Amino acid sequence: MSRIAITRQVSRSIVHCELTHLAREPIDYARAVEQHEAYEAALVQLGCEIVRAPAAHDLPDAVFVEDVALVMDEVAVMTRPGAESRRAELPGVEPLLARYRDVVRIEAPGTLDGGDVLLVGRRFFVGRSSRTNDAGIVHLRALVSEHGYSVDAVDVRGCLHLKSAVTAVGESTLLGNGTWVDRGAFGDVAWIDVDPAEPHAANALWVGDGVIYPRAYSRTAALVRTHLDSKGMLLRLVDASELAKAEGGVTCCSLILTSG
Repeated sequence: MSRIAITRQVSRSIVHCELTHLAREPIDYARAVEQHEAYEAALVQLGCEIVRAPAAHDLPDAVFVEDVALVMDEVAVMTRPGAESRRAELPGVEPLLARYRDVVRIEAPGTLDGGDVLLVGRRFFVGRSSRTNDAGIVHLRALVSEHGYSVDAVDVRGCLHLKSAVTAVGESTLLGNGTWVDRGAFGDVAWIDVDPAEPHAANALWVGDGVIYPRAYSRTAALVRTHLDSKGMLLRLVDASELAKAEGGVTCCSLILTSG
């Protein structure tokens, strides 16, 4: 069984990315490319084969491939992003996913961003946000319930996506900012609070026996490292500062799936 990470190059037009909660500031394209390459290297170190979707330099947010699809062992779901400008990203990713999975789709009037979807075991938590609506959540439930998954809606406040507020750092542990999402919505799971001085620090990417995490959040990184050390897991720190200016995190830049 091999692990694959689907990624996509940083677009030259990323300076025109969609923004909801951050003020626009200059993005150093060359530095963003270097950081993305280092991110891909971290994925390789955690056992992934990189499969790149075709570059899309006319689509500013194309590097954030997580938002256009969800991948389970049984099926892949192409989303319908809440920002209309991002729907043109799907055709560049769907043919790759179709190599590995049957593909189904979220249809109008539903909207769903992959960044709003967190899978814990067989349970999907889906954020109600400016990008994901109730119709999209209902449609996702219809698509995945036949494969034994449940879907629970979670209210999100103060941030772009659910996974801006909470992500998994292991099989049964979540890392979260309790001011942006209600911890109680996730039931009886272990929870690590981000350091109060680092409200944006909840986005971590769990891959196999390791976690990829932004270097910028040193206080929360220390908490995550303590947890991972206790589980015999690895922490891979990456510089994600340029993509963070585009409201991107480490989960946003890959779709992880198994093959074989």
